[in-house]
Amino acid sequence: MAYEVLARKWRPQQFADVVGQDHVTQTLQNAIKANRIAHAYLFVGPRGTGKTSLARLFAKALNCKTGPTVTPCDKCDSCREITAGTSMDVQEIDGASNNSVDQVRELRDNVKFAPTLGKYKIYIIDEVHMLSTAAFNALLKTLEEPPPHVKFFFATTEAHKVLPTIVSRCQRFDLRRIPVALIIERLNLIAKEEKVTLDSDAALAIARGAEGGLRDAESAMDQLIAFRGETITEADVLSVFGLVSRQTLELLATAILKGDVGEIVRIVAELDAGGKDMQRLVLELLDHFRSLLVYLCVPQAASTMDVVSAQMESLKQQAQLAQPDRLMRIAEVLSQAEDRMRYSLSRRTLVETSLIRCARATTVSVDELLKRLEALGQAVGGGAVISASPAAASRVEVTREAPAPAYVARAAAPAPARPAEPTVTKQAPARAPVAAPPAKNELDALIAQWRDQVVERVKREVAMAGIALLDARPLVVEQNRVVIGFDPQFPRKLEQMKIPTYHLAVQKIMVQVLKRPINVEFVLLAEGEAADLPADHTVERAETQNPPAGAAPAKGGAAHPKTRQDWHQEPVVRKTLEFFNGSIVDIRE
Repeated sequence: MAYEVLARKWRPQQFADVVGQDHVTQTLQNAIKANRIAHAYLFVGPRGTGKTSLARLFAKALNCKTGPTVTPCDKCDSCREITAGTSMDVQEIDGASNNSVDQVRELRDNVKFAPTLGKYKIYIIDEVHMLSTAAFNALLKTLEEPPPHVKFFFATTEAHKVLPTIVSRCQRFDLRRIPVALIIERLNLIAKEEKVTLDSDAALAIARGAEGGLRDAESAMDQLIAFRGETITEADVLSVFGLVSRQTLELLATAILKGDVGEIVRIVAELDAGGKDMQRLVLELLDHFRSLLVYLCVPQAASTMDVVSAQMESLKQQAQLAQPDRLMRIAEVLSQAEDRMRYSLSRRTLVETSLIRCARATTVSVDELLKRLEALGQAVGGGAVISASPAAASRVEVTREAPAPAYVARAAAPAPARPAEPTVTKQAPARAPVAAPPAKNELDALIAQWRDQVVERVKREVAMAGIALLDARPLVVEQNRVVIGFDPQFPRKLEQMKIPTYHLAVQKIMVQVLKRPINVEFVLLAEGEAADLPADHTVERAETQNPPAGAAPAKGGAAHPKTRQDWHQEPVVRKTLEFFNGSIVDIRE
C-alpha cells in the first residue's frame, strides 16, 4: 500500500476530531439535528486550520446512508467515496484553476441533474476568491436559488476578495488559528500512534513554527520523522527549520531587559552562525514581549494566553525586570526592524542594532522626572520649586526665586524615534499687579495699559506680533493716528511690522482700545529714547534674533540678556544638560 502523509492520514473523519474549531462544529451539528441546512456555506480562515476538511466532513454527514447525521458511519459506499475523494455526488473544485466564466457556466448547467447515490449533490470550491468577477456573476442566480438537492461549500483564505453579493448568499464561518497547546496535544497523539518519541520542547518548537496551522505542524513532523526516525528532539526541529529554541529566546529577552549589550551581541552572533532566520527571530521576540506586556497589564488574562506552563514561568520572572512603557517602546523598535528587514543587506547588523536600541530603551515617568529635577535643583543649591505643566505631561516648569531668562533644553534621544522629548522651562515668578497712576491724557493711559490691554490682546490675534510689541512703546496718540516706537537694539522687530497680518492685528486692537478709527505707524526709537521703555518689558526672541556681539547695553543700567554661552555656565543649566544629555535649542527672556 502506498505511503500516506500524516496530514492526510490524520485528517478529521468525525466532528469530534476537528481541533480548535468548536464554534463551527457545534453550529453545523445543531443545523443537522434541527434540519436547518442552508444551501451555501463559506469557510474562511488561515491555511491549515481545517476549512476543506470541515467541508468534506459536512458533505459526508449529509450524504451518509444513515444521514443527515452528526456521526457519519464511515462504512457505507457514500462515506468511503467521499473520504477517498471519488464520490460523483461531491465534487471538489480548485477555484484557482477553474476560475473562468465558461467553467462556471458548465457547473451551472450540471446542477439540475440529481445525485447518483447520496441525498445531495455538493460542490466544494476551494480558494473561491480566485474566481473571476465574470465567473462570480455567472454563479449568482444559481447560488441564490439552487435546486433542492444542491449544496455549495466555499473555502478561502482571503474573504475580502470574495464579492459581497456572494458572501450575502452564504452562511459564513470564520475559522481561528489553532492554539499552541492544542497543536502540541495533537502532535503527542500522533507520535504515540506512530510509535515516535517526541519530547515536549520539540513539540513546542513545531507548534511555534506552524503559526496556528495544524496541517503545517503535521507536515513538519512528517519531515522530522523522515530525518531522525523514531526519536525527535528540539535540536532536530531547530536545525531543520531554522528556529530559535525557547530557552535561547527567553535568554535573549532577559538580556534586553537587563540592558546587557554584550550578551545580546554574543547570542545574535551564535544564532547567525547557526543559520537561524533573523526575521523569524524578530517576530518571535515581538510575540514574546507582547505576551509579557499582556501579563503585566492584565494579570487576570494569563490563563487565556497562548503559552505553555514553562513559558508562563519565564514571563513571571521577566515581569520583575520590565515596565509597560518600556515594553511598548521595545515593541515599537522591533516592529520597525521587521519592516526594514526585507530591504536590509545585512540582517544580522540590523538585528543587533535594533536589539541594542531595545536594551537602551528606558522610559521615565513624569513623577520620577520631577523627583530627579527637584533633587538636581537642591544639589546645586538653587532651591528650585518644580511643578508639572498641565499643558503637556512631558513638560516641566522650574520656577526660581530670582527673575531670569528662560531656556529650553531638549534631551538627545538614544534612538531615532522617541515618544516624547522632555522640555525644561525656567520662568520668572509672577509679579504682583501694580496699580497704574492716574492717566493725564490718552498717551499716558495707553502707556499704563500697554502690556495688559494691547500686547496680550495682539498676542491672541498674532502671537509673533504681540511678542514684537514687548520691545516697543506708544509715542504719539492723536485723533486718528498712533505712533509706536521700537527699541533700536531690535530693528528686526520693526521690520516684522511691515507684514500686513502683523500690522492689521495691531491696528485692530488699537481701534478696540481707543474706540475710534486709528491708523498705526511704526518708527525706530533713538538711542536716548530707548531708556524710556517700561521697566518690566520682557525680551522673547529666537536664536536668530540675538543682538550682535559687542553691542552696548541699554541706558538706564539694564544689562544685555545672557547669551547661550553664558547660560551654559549656569550651574542648574549645566547640570540639567548633563543629566539629559541635551543641548540648549532656544533662549527666551
